[in-house]
Amino acid sequence: MRCPQQRRITVPARSEDVADYLKSRGGQGARPASLARYKASIARLHQLLGLIDPTTAPLVKLTLAAIRKEKGVAQRQAAPLRFKGAVSDIERDPARGLNLRALLESCAEDLVGLRDRALLSLAYDTGLRASELVAVKVGHILPATDPDARLLSIPRSKSDSEGEGATAFLSPRTVRAVKAWMEAGRISEGAVFRRVFVRRYKGRARVPGRDLRTLSGREAYDWRKALPKPAVPARTEYSIGDAALHPGSIGPIWRAIIRRAFEKGALPDLTRDDLDHWLKRISGHSTRVGLNQDLFASGEDLAGIMDALRWKSPRMPLAYNRNLAAENGAAGRLMKKLG
Repeated sequence: MRCPQQRRITVPARSEDVADYLKSRGGQGARPASLARYKASIARLHQLLGLIDPTTAPLVKLTLAAIRKEKGVAQRQAAPLRFKGAVSDIERDPARGLNLRALLESCAEDLVGLRDRALLSLAYDTGLRASELVAVKVGHILPATDPDARLLSIPRSKSDSEGEGATAFLSPRTVRAVKAWMEAGRISEGAVFRRVFVRRYKGRARVPGRDLRTLSGREAYDWRKALPKPAVPARTEYSIGDAALHPGSIGPIWRAIIRRAFEKGALPDLTRDDLDHWLKRISGHSTRVGLNQDLFASGEDLAGIMDALRWKSPRMPLAYNRNLAAENGAAGRLMKKLG
């Protein structure tokens, strides 16, 4: 719903206008969480302009409550990218299904593969959101007590609006991957993760020379056509951009890694239907969800998980671990004993 088309004033908005807007966006498929953000943005705009906030009216609150009741407040969760897949014991169980270990091992040794391996490994270690991941710079990587590991300085995040900063641990696995990528890409400063441009040239078979007497009258004007041409092998050229990747590119990169791993046979447990199912649910948030679930499966408490993933509220980590909590809860433990 656009105000000019409806002959309504955008600012200051009336409570009826806000309620109608929320109902319109809800009818277009917007989820209650998105509608709550729209409502908050409208409220903030009016507050900044010193105007009366129309979103505090009972009509707006009742409208949003009705939409929540109709649609439910559960949000669609990104599929997790767990290190060993859906396992109970992340230390002893072998990797299965869609797992990050297989994805890392299947990455090629060209520039795209080196970048993707470093990007995926660092994303899992740190649980960074897509916007935070692409903001990583060379200067953010710091020494750690373990000479094979590193620390990552996170100057600002979604939950850190005032820029207090945070620090994440980078495993030796990630350090090796990032070092290989930066050396191959000759990256010594600025953004660590950048776009890789790939240009592929087809090969050409050898063309033997021709007898000048076999040239037609038209061809005789250009006798060079009779000269032999050597074979030209196929080649691939790479170049790296100067700017950081866009946050919106992270999800597509994860899906491309999964497709390539599947085609290489690195995910033997998955069928083609399984692959299609996963690809529809994988997003740039999947590594964050996967780390959250692996921390829960390894026995970490809620406070530790919130600290590791820099959450201010327990709502999201609890939501991401809801299914695992059901499996490992009192009823789940009993049913496993009963067989």
